[in-house]
Amino acid sequence: MFDLMPIAFKNVNQLWAYILTETLKQLGLTCAIICPGSRSTPLAVAFAQQAPEIEAISVLDERSAAFFALGQAKATGRPVVVLCTSGTAGANFYSAVIEASYSRVPLLVLTTDRPPELRDCHSGQTIDQLRLYGNYPNWQGELALPAADMGMLAYLRQMVIHSWETTQIPTIGPVHLNIPFRDPLAPVPDGSDLSFLQSQFHPEDFFAGIANPLPTRHSLFPIPQEWKQCDRGIIIAGVAQPEQPQEYCKAIARLSQILKWPVLAEGLSPLRNYAELNPYLISTYDLILRNQQLAKQLAPKMVIQIGEMPTSKELRTWIDATQPRRWVIDNSNQNLDPLHGRTTHLRMRVEQVFWGDEGAREQGAGSRGEEFSPLRPSPCPPASCPDYLGLWCAAETQVRTAVDQTMGDMEELFEGKAAWLISQTLPPGTPLFIANSMPVRDVEYFWKPNNLGVRSYFNRGANGIDGTLSTALGIAHRQKSSVMLTGDLALLHDTNGFLIRNKFVGHLTIVLINNNGGGIFEMLPIAKFEPPFEEFFGTPQDIDFAQLCATYNVQHELITSWEQLQQRLNPLPTTGIRVLELQTNRKADAKWRQENLRNFAADIVI
Repeated sequence: MFDLMPIAFKNVNQLWAYILTETLKQLGLTCAIICPGSRSTPLAVAFAQQAPEIEAISVLDERSAAFFALGQAKATGRPVVVLCTSGTAGANFYSAVIEASYSRVPLLVLTTDRPPELRDCHSGQTIDQLRLYGNYPNWQGELALPAADMGMLAYLRQMVIHSWETTQIPTIGPVHLNIPFRDPLAPVPDGSDLSFLQSQFHPEDFFAGIANPLPTRHSLFPIPQEWKQCDRGIIIAGVAQPEQPQEYCKAIARLSQILKWPVLAEGLSPLRNYAELNPYLISTYDLILRNQQLAKQLAPKMVIQIGEMPTSKELRTWIDATQPRRWVIDNSNQNLDPLHGRTTHLRMRVEQVFWGDEGAREQGAGSRGEEFSPLRPSPCPPASCPDYLGLWCAAETQVRTAVDQTMGDMEELFEGKAAWLISQTLPPGTPLFIANSMPVRDVEYFWKPNNLGVRSYFNRGANGIDGTLSTALGIAHRQKSSVMLTGDLALLHDTNGFLIRNKFVGHLTIVLINNNGGGIFEMLPIAKFEPPFEEFFGTPQDIDFAQLCATYNVQHELITSWEQLQQRLNPLPTTGIRVLELQTNRKADAKWRQENLRNFAADIVI
């Protein structure tokens, strides 16, 4: 049963806002992030009255709000609304809209606006909000002014449905809807004649048939014969946040085992957290390819790239130099080949790859492989592998052993060991947000394959440090106890995210690598130029994080040993926000990477 909210009888703005929010509720919206402001009053009131079906969360800072919404959408896989008033408020959503576009996150951005007659005349808090986010939204439009008319209410309903659908199909991403309102904005009578609602408006009929659409399923794709006939092929599993990570990993595992091709798995790929599913998993490719002799020996003829290309510069340089024939498997409409090679884009999910009767017989499965269960041998048994696969497996075994021994013996607080230790310590299934710059690279270098099913999240669409804390809080909100791995600058760039603490439900542990500056810049050629390096690139902020955390009433603990960090990461608390700070030496750690990363595979002979 539907009940027309009494507030909808007050004025046409509230009626309009009720239709909009009720339509979204019927479509499946469960979370709306509301920024304070005047012009958005009708919608803020309507969203608040849709509780508990829609959780309305008030967030002061618009940039933080948008990234919190982004995190919620990542964690739930459902569109999330973020709403603001008119003027520059919406401009603060921009970086999150860009990230949502590039990382394919369903975000419904609602900006409220003054009516047309109050634009371009220096009316307060008014800017041009049409096409505010350029070409980044999947779709963008402006609603008509609210009108008390059944035809216009039907128009509003359809525009909202279209906006919702377009966040999900044909590709997932943000949608921007600009919504003008005339005064009065508060739920007070405005003189409109709303008597027609009594006789003409029947909520059960008006909202009937609204449903959340599912993306169209595509047919299965048979494995090409040229793949099966190639004896020097590799699969590259890049950055990915699939809704069903285990099924995703199984699909790649069966493709790998049918073709007998190794799988080079990015640190941000779920494959490293479901390692037992794939016996041909290669986690140390970045280190292996630093050995030029090995890189030449391992040059492939064919490459299947699943999702985006990994972060590794070594891998990209190697692919660019060897120029193999490549296929990219991804169901987006984006160009995922930054190397501009001989590439064919297959616009589908890897789960749609069909290996045929021959492969099914090999695996003891049905003709379509529905009952396929990946082999579970020890990782990379080189003796039983074809020559090319065996070379990769032998290199992986030796380099992985060298990395694990080095990290295990290390007592000093080297930044890279944090990623290695976390990969073996977190409770199974823990959501983990990994910040950009050095943390994602240390994860790629050192993240040890495991069977913990850790759910890794990240903002690798535009690769910025905007909204790091807010995104992590959005991911953790009402989810399992979660963890964030970040550097000091990324955290400081978004400290307003701590203002969400009183609305936040759940737990977030922040593992803070505090090297007092931008560690990634130490890895670049500019680091040799001092001045101006330290002031303009290293940018030390000299922040006392214990005092900063006290300001926001956030728990803080200084970590002085790896044993202490392990103890704090398992088990995790269930409520609150906690910062575990590791103070490291930026320049010493950069020097360690420069001197040692190339040595792990230096003496490998295969």
